[in-house]
Amino acid sequence: MANIKSQKKRAITNAKRNVTNTAAKSELKSAIKKVLEAVATNNAENAKVAFDHANSLLDKALTSKIKHSNYVSRMKSRLAKAVDSVK
Repeated sequence: MANIKSQKKRAITNAKRNVTNTAAKSELKSAIKKVLEAVATNNAENAKVAFDHANSLLDKALTSKIKHSNYVSRMKSRLAKAVDSVK
């Protein structure tokens, strides 16, 4: 454990951020899975709603630097292509 007060505080802050980021990543993965499940069942309405939610989470992950911009662009493109194939 750290000896300096600022290092102790930084360790606590990092632990809090780790929990938050892990939860955000998990929520993002779940949203992506919901889109793919809706596409697999050929449900266009649910796919569109799930796609909008996943897009929102991808944008949030990008702005909070949880995911890289290339990953976000790639996932948006793949999900949009999958949703368009249902219609």
